[in-house]
Amino acid sequence: MSLEKITNPLNARHWLGHMEADYRYTLGVAGERFLKEIKENARIMGAKCPKCGVIFVPPRLYCEKCFAKLEEWVDVGKRGEVYTYTVATIDVDGKKLDKPQIYALIKFEGVHGGLIHRIGETDKVYIGMKVEAVFKPPSERKASINDIAYFKPIEH
Repeated sequence: MSLEKITNPLNARHWLGHMEADYRYTLGVAGERFLKEIKENARIMGAKCPKCGVIFVPPRLYCEKCFAKLEEWVDVGKRGEVYTYTVATIDVDGKKLDKPQIYALIKFEGVHGGLIHRIGETDKVYIGMKVEAVFKPPSERKASINDIAYFKPIEH
């Protein structure tokens, strides 16, 4: 392994082939509780800072603004608003989808952060569109973000 420092980005090197890694990503305490709430209670929860009052979704263990420990969890509801979106016409393997899929960043009122998820039951989307989470039936939930089947547009 070289400890040589690259100071010119034009001199960056690349490797052909695959770089294998033997690691496992874990959700952590906050992530596990967040997904457990979705699975068991069909609730989207945020963590509220006791000092500055900021609510984070997805939840965190510490406030990124003042570094306070976050121990209070609050239900942020199932309704949110499309903050931004994209329309996918190909799948992760580069194959054309039969029907385009809409993915959006959903923001919840009074919350810092949001969730990226699929918009369903429509082929139209706009920034500011009100949406509501549609959860899979309890027997199909697996403590995954996909326990939320999609977000559907709602009337104002």
